[in-house]
Amino acid sequence: MSLQTEALVKAQVLSEALPWLLKFQNECIVIKFGGNAMIDKNLIKAFAQDLVFLRLAGIQPIVVHGGGPQITSALEKAHIQTQFVKGLRYTPKEAIAVIKDVLTNQIQKEIVNAVNEIHDCAVGFSGDENGLLKAETIKMFAAETIDLGFVGDVTSVSTDSLFTALAAKKIPIISTLGVSDSNETLNINADSAAGAIAVSLKAKKIVLLTDVIGLLQNYPDPNTLFSQIDSLQLKKMLPQIDEGMRPKMQACLDAIAGGVSRAHVIDGRAPHALLVEVFTDKGAGTMVMQ
Repeated sequence: MSLQTEALVKAQVLSEALPWLLKFQNECIVIKFGGNAMIDKNLIKAFAQDLVFLRLAGIQPIVVHGGGPQITSALEKAHIQTQFVKGLRYTPKEAIAVIKDVLTNQIQKEIVNAVNEIHDCAVGFSGDENGLLKAETIKMFAAETIDLGFVGDVTSVSTDSLFTALAAKKIPIISTLGVSDSNETLNINADSAAGAIAVSLKAKKIVLLTDVIGLLQNYPDPNTLFSQIDSLQLKKMLPQIDEGMRPKMQACLDAIAGGVSRAHVIDGRAPHALLVEVFTDKGAGTMVMQ
């Protein structure tokens, strides 16, 4: 391919992005960054590039991150057993300090630094500080009584600091911890936290980056991918969805019910998957609609 031809191809791609740039101008998009993409340096760099591109293009990205693989590793080193209930991590009290250290001092710091090396516009937030994410201990899940230890559901989001950051053209990077009415720090599932934040900010869309290509009708057959699904159909399917994917799809349902126009689950292992989702007709992964 000649240099001129290559330049024309790039120009065509940019022109195709124009309608989406106009559609999402000054709109909030909440992005949950998780899974193994967070332990691949190249994917972190590509994700940071995507965020800066969105911000400079006049879109307002907000990142909500978990830390599954890194938290599991840190808990093992601290000799704290990891177990999951209904796809959610059981969190004993002694694990909270380890989890906060991983989320705020390792993962958040790495994402913020990766963005700021490109363009100085990222700022970190911990959900348990300054009442950002108020939460209550989870007692029920999927109509069943459960004990998850110090794990919470978001009850309210204090959006003032987030809107202040967005107005200053910053990208908020939020660690998913919450604080209870009794001032206890709670571990929050990043998918559900992202959904709650998207609703509170009246986001245009929410995008969950994960380790699979999307929702599959017959897991793990990639040929059974739902490229689109409506909320009614998803609600009917939810009890049959595997426990690892269920919190993600529940977060999509909660976001749609709360007024977010679209919810997407995409494969974060693909470089620049976020830009493909936002700026192309084909998109990627699974889109959940009303």
